Amino acid sequence: MAKESKKQQEAEEPIVDGEPTTSTSTEETGESAADPAEEIQALKEQNLRLYAEFENFRRRNARERLDLMATANEKVIKAVLPVVDDFERALKNIAADSPERVGLELIYTKLLNTLKAEGLKEMEPTAGQVFDVETMEAITNIPAPSPELAGKVVDQIEKGYRLGEKIIRYAKVVVGEQMAS
Repeated sequence: MAKESKKQQEAEEPIVDGEPTTSTSTEETGESAADPAEEIQALKEQNLRLYAEFENFRRRNARERLDLMATANEKVIKAVLPVVDDFERALKNIAADSPERVGLELIYTKLLNTLKAEGLKEMEPTAGQVFDVETMEAITNIPAPSPELAGKVVDQIEKGYRLGEKIIRYAKVVVGEQMAS
């Protein structure tokens, strides 16, 4: 019988982390209960903190979701940029009066307009523009054809692009360097 009552007692005790716990009330420990007004105030403060924490979580989650969508767009657009380059090269090499050119121009224009609608902007440095390390990548340096072109863009190899305010591909350029005297 003693074994059965001991088993019943263990079954009634709540188990936390695999070990039985014994419940202690304020009466058993001899401590007096806190002032109810203080307890209510503490619970209100705790509730307010939890609400603020949840609002911060919700805002952070929404911001991360927007960033994720923008990143997904960026990956797709980066993958399509070589196709845009191929269209541009093809259009340069097809005669202006060719019927194939009309079809290529139509597809190229549609593709470019779709990408622009998604926020893509071309960065096209012009010859004579000062080389800007923030937006351009120097592929090579050549002796400047004239002293005015030293440290400036001589030729553009590949266009650069922005997606919103972020540069997703730097413009690849040839830079003129000052000739040694």
